Amino acid sequence: MTTTHTTQARKQPWASGLMLFGAVMLMVAGVIDIFRGIMGIAEDDVFIAANGYVFRFDLTGWGWVTLILGAVAVVVSMGLFQTAKWARISGIVIAGLIIIANFLSLPYSPIWSTLMIAFAGVVIWALCVVQPATATPPRETPRTP
Repeated sequence: MTTTHTTQARKQPWASGLMLFGAVMLMVAGVIDIFRGIMGIAEDDVFIAANGYVFRFDLTGWGWVTLILGAVAVVVSMGLFQTAKWARISGIVIAGLIIIANFLSLPYSPIWSTLMIAFAGVVIWALCVVQPATATPPRETPRTP
């Protein structure tokens, strides 16, 4: 029993560190998306116009999508700071949506979109790897002499 308990105690700081890392990365990605959304709504000429791209969007509408995704990412990251299970699941979903949104906006800001895709990928990795400790340690079966 002591071996199992000691192993769980050693893994917990690492797991909580990854959860914190994922929360911070999601917060950064969300704040950046909020600013990108505001730029897209306020000034359409901030982004490069991509001619001939299969996925064409109105940049003002796309700015609203990015702004909303960023705001939701910030809210979810606050839940991750409290290690809420709903926040882990939501964080993975939001990070996946951030990857899709940035893929679709690659021609408008290629370097920044690639960076945001990498940020969101790291968030997904961090949130998937973390396995919170169980509430109760496993029970030992009593020995009979």
